[in-house]
Amino acid sequence: MDLNCDLGEGYDVWEPGVVGVDEALLGVVTSANLACGGHAGDERTVAAVARVAASRGVVLGAHVSYADRASFGRRFVDVPPDELRAQVAAQLALVVGVAAAQGARVAYVKPHGALYNALVHHEAQAVAVLDATRDLPVVGLPGAAVLEAARRRGVRTVTEAFADRGYRADGTLVPRGREGALVTDAAQVAERVVRIATRGVVRAVEGVDVALDVETVCVHSDTPGALALAHQVRAALTAAGVAVRSFT
Repeated sequence: MDLNCDLGEGYDVWEPGVVGVDEALLGVVTSANLACGGHAGDERTVAAVARVAASRGVVLGAHVSYADRASFGRRFVDVPPDELRAQVAAQLALVVGVAAAQGARVAYVKPHGALYNALVHHEAQAVAVLDATRDLPVVGLPGAAVLEAARRRGVRTVTEAFADRGYRADGTLVPRGREGALVTDAAQVAERVVRIATRGVVRAVEGVDVALDVETVCVHSDTPGALALAHQVRAALTAAGVAVRSFT
């Protein structure tokens, strides 16, 4: 099972001699979704994360989003497909170029926040994103429209679960701000990830089990206690006999 995390979103100071949460997480996760200017991040943070990721063998992905820094990319934007295509292409060009200068390669794409959730059902925006990302593997929610569209193009798809987010009975995520949206108890998070990895199910807020066949699990860097959660998740997976390695 791959363990991924969203990084470069402004929660780390990235100063010489200071090990912040992002840098510490790069010692735990196997894939890093790197903010590339849409919802957060800039050339400096991209370079900092890419440099450490390359030195530790962590695989990099482009964490593309709506161009919406004011709302941290967590608000749906009804942007025309051609405009969304241009936004995503520009973000991808930034992260690919800066990462390459640090000896790192961008190996996949994972949409962020509201765009990620929109691509579960929004066909037009899914096509726009794929037009921009071309043949890069795409990470998404099982059954998402963007993954179906990618498969039709012959692009590799990677299904994802969330360690620290609540699920609804239909397999979608509980919207942020609603009860049950975030799971922060470390023991509970670790237990649910082991169930996902070994049994292929997660308990929804309605109390029913939802089937999940996934290749990667995400721990968000802005979840309270994210570093401890990531450590406990990785330890629990290893104890359960699940190899933790990049899906690439």
